[in-house]
Amino acid sequence: MGKILGVVNQKGGVGKTTTAINLSACLALEGLNILLVDCDPQANASSGLGLQRDDNRHSIYDVLVGNAPAEQVILPTPIDSLWVLPGSKNLTGANVELAAAEDRAVRLRQALEPIRNNYDLVILDCPPALDLLTLNVLVAANSLIVPMQAEYFALEGISELISTLERVRASFNPEIHIEGVLLTMYDDRTNLAQQVTETLREYFRDRLFRTVIPRNIRLAEAPSHGKPVALYDARSRGTEAYFELAGEFLARNRIESPRNAASKAAAASRQKAEVRFWPYS
Repeated sequence: MGKILGVVNQKGGVGKTTTAINLSACLALEGLNILLVDCDPQANASSGLGLQRDDNRHSIYDVLVGNAPAEQVILPTPIDSLWVLPGSKNLTGANVELAAAEDRAVRLRQALEPIRNNYDLVILDCPPALDLLTLNVLVAANSLIVPMQAEYFALEGISELISTLERVRASFNPEIHIEGVLLTMYDDRTNLAQQVTETLREYFRDRLFRTVIPRNIRLAEAPSHGKPVALYDARSRGTEAYFELAGEFLARNRIESPRNAASKAAAASRQKAEVRFWPYS
């Protein structure tokens, strides 16, 4: 497929990195080949998949400034079909170093073009800012997932993102669109959460994911162990929610997961083996 999906919101603390890590992991566990690109100087997506901080290791920073091609920087993870292009604190300097470059907005797109078709999906984790790094993500991506909490300040932030998206569409990337808005850290017991959800549903309609990500202690604990929640606690509500999100994403894109296809094939094979013909022995 080679699709590039950005996980974007300029507001911090809304679950971007948690979503990038766990959606990537769940899709990989469904059998798809996934590349997660950590575009945040905090590099939390990298550490959340078990990569210890290493200032001497090549990162997406080296790719953006031309020190190394992307294929030489990609690293494996504990999940066989999930790879990561790690982030680095050096990315903070990329905003300054690339500012004068004529191709500053398209560096990430150019870097991913030779390798994107090696994967079913490339997922980009963004920093919490509408800076040059996020601009590169918007220019490179085919579509976006926008995680947000069910609170009124989040509504103000998303309007700014949509405005930026329109400018990017006009200047760099006419096909970019919002794949879906994802409610995270959700507590349906509060009236505020329900009111904001209704407001979002009226505005975004079917672009609001049916899946919501609940507040869940296992989701919060998993990064400190360097694991996605599906490996940390397979039975947690967080794991169930992100597998549900993965299923909804695949259904929207009319993709059948290899794991589901294999299960159907195995069931059909068993049914065929159980056929008996008269006279029965």
